[in-house]
Amino acid sequence: MNRITRWAGMALALGMMAASGVQASEKVVRKALTDRFPGAQISSVKKTPYSGLYEVYLDGQLVYMDAKGQYVITGDVIDLKTRTNLTQARLAKLQAVDWKVFPLNNAIKSVKGKGERKLVVFSDVDCPYCRKFEAELAKVDNITVYTFLYPIEGLHPKAVQTSKQIWCASDRNKAWDEYITKGSVPGNDGKCANPVDTTVALGNKLGVSGTPTLFFANGVRVPGMVPAAQLERLLAANAK
Repeated sequence: MNRITRWAGMALALGMMAASGVQASEKVVRKALTDRFPGAQISSVKKTPYSGLYEVYLDGQLVYMDAKGQYVITGDVIDLKTRTNLTQARLAKLQAVDWKVFPLNNAIKSVKGKGERKLVVFSDVDCPYCRKFEAELAKVDNITVYTFLYPIEGLHPKAVQTSKQIWCASDRNKAWDEYITKGSVPGNDGKCANPVDTTVALGNKLGVSGTPTLFFANGVRVPGMVPAAQLERLLAANAK
């Protein structure tokens, strides 16, 4: 079922509720969606503080419905006064993870300054946005970065092998930096014991679909390349 058909069917189901005079509530919304879409993963239903809308976290997405159950709304809610994307901010909290899930020994650890601030990065060695992010990251001080080598083979066929070679280098930090900045591939066969496959499995489990993907100390994730100034704000906002 494509997305448009799915949401159209959902709107029809909720519209029938409104026609019968049933006022929407969190329980009513959940039951209606469960009855109409039994295979859907409805993680939460919550009334929002704006415009009487209900927030539904469904299959990893946020959608909204009105208090009467007549409409389903997809897309982002923006606070024009603060220019804040409320949907993305809420998703970041909903998708936050416990840092205990990260086997930090399977990451390349880099400490700058006192290293008081913590950041996990899932990075594909051949991802151009990861290279741009590394250039921005170089401008940030007082941080400990755990880089998990997360090759997306469908996009970058050589990334798996290169990731293993970087891990197998005698100096992983140097190998990572030289490949990201110069494209220099380490001179080994990549056949040492390495965590690349384990990292790929973990990333898939966490729903990491692109790189770079950042995880802050409180577990909040932010997908995509962010400039240094924005990274500083995110580190401050998401300190544990």
